[in-house]
Amino acid sequence: MVHNLIITGVGGQGTVLASHVVAAAAVESGFLVAVGETFGASQRGGSVTSHVRISRYRRYGPLIPRHRATIIVGFEPLETLRALLNYGNPLTRVIMNLHPNYPLGVLSGADTYPETQALMEAVRRISAGVLAFNATEIAHHMGSPVAANMVMTGALAGSELLPMAVPAYEKVIGELFSGPARQLNLKAFRAGVLVARGDLPAVWGNQVVKDGGK
Repeated sequence: MVHNLIITGVGGQGTVLASHVVAAAAVESGFLVAVGETFGASQRGGSVTSHVRISRYRRYGPLIPRHRATIIVGFEPLETLRALLNYGNPLTRVIMNLHPNYPLGVLSGADTYPETQALMEAVRRISAGVLAFNATEIAHHMGSPVAANMVMTGALAGSELLPMAVPAYEKVIGELFSGPARQLNLKAFRAGVLVARGDLPAVWGNQVVKDGGK
């Protein structure tokens, strides 16, 4: 069995770092892993999609074929839907950050951005289930909105959709960072784990939408 994971967002959100944490945790747990990235037109603000393929016995190519993702982790609502349309199928599970990252066209008033609720409902209709919450708000409470990538990584770990245990991720994060950055990223990661397990909303008052799917 291969676990085909898509992590998607826009430049500057830390999707590539998150994919490397997941991949390293899988290697730490004895799995074979392939990782690939695709980038939009701009390095910062453009679409960034990471492919992570995890298998126990066979090494796969780095890029997931269209409509073959088993899990999509979306750091930005519109990018989540785009990734689902390109790589998802009715059995795909989704974890998405509800905090929008508006492109320049929207900020200037030239373009419009869909309602976040409408994006979440669209994701829910064409997937097997969705965990949706505001990871950026949680990271802000932690002291740094940029730690939302570790909140999302924690939610993935806590969802148990992948076969790696939480300590494997924590070991990787502990090795990647040092000092205050290590403490911040571990704290953000653990908050995401609590979200997936249903324990965080009572603490932070954060909106979490869980849908088990069809």
